[in-house]
Amino acid sequence: MEQAALFTIFGGTGDLAQRKLYPSLFRLYKKGNLAEHFAVIGTARRPWSDDHYREIVRDTIKDLAPTDEEAQDFSNHFYYLSHNVNDTDHYDQLKVLADELDEKYGLQGNRIYYLAMAPQFFGTIVNHLKSQEILTTTGYNRLVIEKPFGFDYDSANELNNQIRNVFPEQDIFRIDHYLGKEMIQNISVIRFANNIFESLWNNRYIENVQITFSEALGVEDRGGYYEHSGALKDMVQNHILQVVALLAMEVPTSFSNKSIREEKVKVLQAIRRYDSEEVLQNFVRGQYDTGTLDDKNFVAYHDEPNVAKDSLMETFVAGKFLIDNFRWSGVPFYVRTGKRMTEKGTRINIVFKQVPVNVFNFEQEEADGEELPQNILTIYIQPTEGFSLTLNGKKIGQGFNTDPVKLDFRQSAEVTENSPEAYEKLLLDALNGDGTNFSHWDEVANSWEIVDRIRNTWDQTTPGFPNYAAGTMGPQCAFDLLAKNGHEWAWQPDQWYRERGKLD
Repeated sequence: MEQAALFTIFGGTGDLAQRKLYPSLFRLYKKGNLAEHFAVIGTARRPWSDDHYREIVRDTIKDLAPTDEEAQDFSNHFYYLSHNVNDTDHYDQLKVLADELDEKYGLQGNRIYYLAMAPQFFGTIVNHLKSQEILTTTGYNRLVIEKPFGFDYDSANELNNQIRNVFPEQDIFRIDHYLGKEMIQNISVIRFANNIFESLWNNRYIENVQITFSEALGVEDRGGYYEHSGALKDMVQNHILQVVALLAMEVPTSFSNKSIREEKVKVLQAIRRYDSEEVLQNFVRGQYDTGTLDDKNFVAYHDEPNVAKDSLMETFVAGKFLIDNFRWSGVPFYVRTGKRMTEKGTRINIVFKQVPVNVFNFEQEEADGEELPQNILTIYIQPTEGFSLTLNGKKIGQGFNTDPVKLDFRQSAEVTENSPEAYEKLLLDALNGDGTNFSHWDEVANSWEIVDRIRNTWDQTTPGFPNYAAGTMGPQCAFDLLAKNGHEWAWQPDQWYRERGKLD
């Protein structure tokens, strides 16, 4: 169904706009969600013309194979305004253009403001949107903002107060692009649409939960940003804690924005707030050194561009969250994320407890000296999408020796390639006013409260960096963290490379 709206993209010449936003808007255009009644204003400091801007837009959608007519018709809806976010006169010009486009395209006063800029500009922009009367009274006004939302709780709270003075919470869409990914959204379906899992989804049957966000790349050209962020703030505060909340929340009363948000917030509130001693017991960090994987040599983090030679910023985090509620008491939620790890991959492993009395244990130990493997449900987020369940079956032949078997489903490359991209889904949600897959302030606030305790403790100690080789799955302390509880990481892709002499 066609949506009528004016998109104003602050930071319209930037990398995010060109890599994600314009291709996603074109996909919505191809599917008919956007048609005749939409327009886009791109704003930034560069002195571009409309024609040059449209040429850039057409270039960003080349990989989507539009016809010449499609590309031309789509890009004709784009307009450019050279803009200084601190200059009030420029907002007056923006209002004039926005009103003209509203009338030209019949947009009914519906406006979406996308802030694809650094957060220090958010307050200035929203205040000018109000003071210069760019906000309409006839349609909706929705604000879409990118992470990071603040740098700690205090800065996030200050930023939130600035924005909430202009936009009500229901019109603020804080993007966490992982919430737009197909298999992240599939978590709720796997849980709540399958009684076989939901009936076991508690501390009686689950021994631990493991969440891994592994990146094979280093910081590349993001050294300047990463030196002020690190893995903790870049990944744990938003993406990972959102996944924890989805995995651990209670069944919502309805699958609505309000109900889901309430249950996610309850989980985040129930996550144990560690004191300094508990942080050091339950969270570890790392920084990658030089390394060789599959005959490829990698430099250390402190030799990357825009990184200090004596940097103490972490490129890896592993930790254990505990959720103090009836369902999850005693179940550790292990998380890890890092740069320059063995493989790119995001996956969740639900490790189930063994049966209370295992009649096969004696024969299994006699056969190979190992206990029966545990059942593990794996949810593959990226680069492949799907899930698998590891079970124990009988080996063919005499006796009752067991052998793990895997029930495995992966989306085909064709399906994955043609499925909606995360930003496409989230832009359509914003058009529909659906905040389900966005972060509410209560979620952001609780996440910062949790992460600030870790950050503040780490800032008072000096780590022994670097402590893991590029191409591995992190420092030894990340494996020791689980071992002291009798657990181990279910996903260890580095073993495959070591067995073949491709990794030391």
